[in-house]
Amino acid sequence: MVVPSLKLQDLIEEIRGAKTQAQEREVIQKECAHIRASFRDGDPLHRHRQLAKLLYVHMLGYPAHFGQMECLKLIASPRFTDKRVGYLGAMLLLDERQDAHLLITNSIKNDLSQGIQAVQGLALCTLSTMGSAEMCRDLATEVEKLLLQPSSYVRKKAVLTAVHMIRKVPELSNIFLPPCAQLLHERHHGILLGTITLITELCERSPAALKHFRKVVPQLVKILRTLVTTGYSTEHSISGVSDPFLQVRILRLLRILGRNHEESSETMNDLLAQVATNTDTSRNAGSAVLFETVLTIMDIRSAPGLRVLAVNILGRFLLNNDKNIRYVALTSLLRMVQSDHSAVQRHRPTVVECLREPDASLSRRALELSLALVNSSNVRAMTQELQSFLESCPPDLRADCASGILLAAERFAPTKRWHIDTILRVLTTAGIYVRDDAVANLTQLIGGAQELHAYSVRRLYSALAEDISQQPLVQVAAWCIGEYGDLLLEGSCEETEPLQVEEEEVLALLEKVLQSHMSQPATRGYALTALMKLSTRLRGDSNRIRQVVSIYGSCLDVELQQRAVEYNTLFQKYDHMRAAILEKMPLVERGRSQVDGEAKESKEAQLSETALVSTEPQLPSQISECLSGKDYSCICLLFDPLELLLCS
Repeated sequence: MVVPSLKLQDLIEEIRGAKTQAQEREVIQKECAHIRASFRDGDPLHRHRQLAKLLYVHMLGYPAHFGQMECLKLIASPRFTDKRVGYLGAMLLLDERQDAHLLITNSIKNDLSQGIQAVQGLALCTLSTMGSAEMCRDLATEVEKLLLQPSSYVRKKAVLTAVHMIRKVPELSNIFLPPCAQLLHERHHGILLGTITLITELCERSPAALKHFRKVVPQLVKILRTLVTTGYSTEHSISGVSDPFLQVRILRLLRILGRNHEESSETMNDLLAQVATNTDTSRNAGSAVLFETVLTIMDIRSAPGLRVLAVNILGRFLLNNDKNIRYVALTSLLRMVQSDHSAVQRHRPTVVECLREPDASLSRRALELSLALVNSSNVRAMTQELQSFLESCPPDLRADCASGILLAAERFAPTKRWHIDTILRVLTTAGIYVRDDAVANLTQLIGGAQELHAYSVRRLYSALAEDISQQPLVQVAAWCIGEYGDLLLEGSCEETEPLQVEEEEVLALLEKVLQSHMSQPATRGYALTALMKLSTRLRGDSNRIRQVVSIYGSCLDVELQQRAVEYNTLFQKYDHMRAAILEKMPLVERGRSQVDGEAKESKEAQLSETALVSTEPQLPSQISECLSGKDYSCICLLFDPLELLLCS
């Protein structure tokens, strides 16, 4: 006895009534077997019912590919109920990956040529959903004929299908150019909205179309002015704003047409000013229209006063209670900060306030805009605000904030001392988040500021004594103490309070860094090299330093072990050359890096240029550079060439 298959409503109820997923699969498998059997029997009366059930199963995520050919049979049927389910099945089950989709091309062409609006609508919907490039080329002329049909229902769907065709096959643009100008005179909302979308797609993909439609800018201005002043249709008004969807579409099209075109921009200037001043922003619909107006003003060749008005509108958006509107305003201001920097600067206090937003997206965008607003006139105030934000910002923003402050200080620093103080504060606050080149940049800066050597070493020594957890700070401090330890012990510096430091305290602090579990191998390398340099700068006996160096001769870390062994060789075999080898590093001249896109010279290239200029008498300075802790790669090649040189 054959069990009859379920009706669609009964199948839905049974599936929803399943207690477990296994029960659901059992029901679906059983029903799919009945559907397959019905398809094999070729029952034409119930084929659309079986396919409807199969489509429901497909929407639940179960395989339904075996119903593809049944879709083709239903589409070819003369009955409307069959065609409706067949076209729906084609939209769900067919796409460009299956060759079967090409088999419905003739059926769609026949249905488009019929005079039945409902059938034409089904064919157009299917074509605009899953039409491939081949289908679009074959059916473009049929769709073009329907663009000027008397029925507004068919014209609306034909316009949307034309949009899909242009996206699939841009070379079809010429076919749809003539009807578009006529469709702009439509009063039907759907047709006009679709026509604006079609023209936008044409202009974005075809320079010829862009030139052609610049002639209709006055017509677009007239339509938008009607929307703003008298309203287009009360049934399409939202929150008191007349048809905001159509306004937004027209503004986007005007933005494309007015870009880099003086005449078109001048035609729409007055209208944009009218929209910007008359649109109500108390509702989201008005804010959306106003935002598109701002984007259009900034993208065309608008008057300077109009651009200032656009920036002021975004400034008002920053005071809105809606987080989405504030985010949009920050993003837009960030886009226009390069072209209208002075206008955006007026809203700097409000932007800085947004740094304290609890929302991570808002604070990140406000940080990016704040960094973009830094210039030579406000670098002190902005850096202070950013450093205050750095102390309390979320961990995921600290790296960006620290890097931004360092770049701004490098580009706009008013004095070297201020630059050094800024970097030190960043390293003290968020040292583990800074860029990898921060240590090299700071040592380069300190080395080039000879008048600030004493000030820098005292500041760094004090910072190191307070905290040895910030690894970049420890590395810079160790390098500076090793280079200028004699200035630290002199105790004379006009720019800081008197600080008396004993040799034992300096050595003990560096030994503490070496022994700390927080110190990375690279940091220990800096500290070990600093101790080695202090052996020639301190007045006391260097036996303590020699003992510490010899301890690390058996270190598990290969880098530290090699350093210690080679340093110990200096003490034992080449002690008479130790002072010359460990002399202070020579100054390396380097131009200030350009943050606006010019590539920086690498540190290795700068060091190599310095080495190439010098000859044999400069050998101790080169060796000192390798021993400075700034470049670990060269130390492994140091002593073998040195020994050959001394023995020759």
